[in-house]
Amino acid sequence: MYNYIQHYINGQWVDSTGNETIDVINPATEQKIGEISSGTEEDLDKAVQAARDAFPAFSQTTQEERAALLDRIADEYEKRKDKFIEVIMEELGSPINFTTNVQYQMGLNHFRTAAKLVRDFAFTEQRENSFIQKDAIGVAGLITPWNFPTNQASTKLASAFAAGSTVVLKPSTETPFAAVLLTEVFEAAGVPKGVFNLVNGTGSTIGNGISNHPNIDFVSFTGSGGVGTKIMENGAQDIKKVSLELGGKSPIVVLDDADVDYAAKTAISNIAGNTGQVCTAGTRALVPESMHDDFIQAIKNHISEYPVGDPKDESTFTGPQVSEDQWKTVQDYIQKGLDSEATLVTGGAGKPEGLETGYYSKLTVFTNVKPEDTIAQEEIFGPVLSIITYKDLDEAIDIANGTIYGLAGYVVGNDPEALTKTARSLRSGRIVVNNEKADFTAPFGGFGQSGIGREWGDYGIEEFLEPKTIVGLPS
Repeated sequence: MYNYIQHYINGQWVDSTGNETIDVINPATEQKIGEISSGTEEDLDKAVQAARDAFPAFSQTTQEERAALLDRIADEYEKRKDKFIEVIMEELGSPINFTTNVQYQMGLNHFRTAAKLVRDFAFTEQRENSFIQKDAIGVAGLITPWNFPTNQASTKLASAFAAGSTVVLKPSTETPFAAVLLTEVFEAAGVPKGVFNLVNGTGSTIGNGISNHPNIDFVSFTGSGGVGTKIMENGAQDIKKVSLELGGKSPIVVLDDADVDYAAKTAISNIAGNTGQVCTAGTRALVPESMHDDFIQAIKNHISEYPVGDPKDESTFTGPQVSEDQWKTVQDYIQKGLDSEATLVTGGAGKPEGLETGYYSKLTVFTNVKPEDTIAQEEIFGPVLSIITYKDLDEAIDIANGTIYGLAGYVVGNDPEALTKTARSLRSGRIVVNNEKADFTAPFGGFGQSGIGREWGDYGIEEFLEPKTIVGLPS
């Protein structure tokens, strides 16, 4: 059992001022695996004050000092690899191979990348008669989701530390234990008191409290659009800077010269990875009309290569949804697909055979989906793929851009001209061509209702800075 009923404030674990706790459930077993404290506004006030007190000294540390700190954090993170993998499998239900190769590794990559970039980051610039200085923004409130417990926290924290900002972190109540483990990393690495503070609790109390707090200068949030809207409303009361990484309904544009098997595997892996609980997941496959039948057959041929099952089984590709509520949401969307004029290719409602315990969904694929259908427009956040056909590339691009979102996009094909045209035309923040690996120095964020601001690399560091112009400074 993981029982962490304290918060981490000003460099020490402290009891909550309240006495309520929140149970954490293993989604693969439906059993309680621990509990956390449900923080209070008073707990948050103490954490914010600690961050405020620590800011003047930390913001004046040198780039090399912050880079060295990030290096130590990464070293301590690596020492706890097995523990991170165990915790994420338990609280999220993430399969062991995905947890090892993606969940664990992405968190490490952000700390290593930030350490490298901050050493050469241009915090000052001379431009004609103006001296430009980029100052740490102040106290940052970080609110992170459950689907990538280390990745989402680490990218924000690495950027904040690199910039010289102090932070208060509120992780998701579904997956809080990875954040506790990160706290142990920071303690061992020697993060100064008050620079990092952890307050667990509900979104209604701690999340709202962060976005409303007068002594928090910047809120960085990853999660749903509805909560993002509320954070913007709260932040507007005192003109607080806000960065939002929200939802997506990303297209996979399959060009007419693509290898059908490769394209089908790309589509399946996008909904099967992390159980489709990925904001960048390619959940709409746009396929040429002439390729449709072959593509459907390829989906059927390869779907069994992505088995749903126990996260601890190394043969498992797809685990459970994170919670019963999320499972019900996915099932509701599958039913909407069944009730529409779309055709079910594989999967469907209910749990996979033999997996009655645990919040498991079937890998589900619909074809004959219309671009305006609910399952093609709304973020499902589960293993559900909609296949939409197109006549020519211009129509494909129009369909791809035809949602409120713009977080990611995928292009599969061979012709350089068509690949370039498609990738450059998609209105999304991150386009992946033929499954190219991620670049952790490049910006991550979205267009439209996928959010505001950018994370990762130097763009992520910039979010935690404010530029100051000094005109006429003596030389």
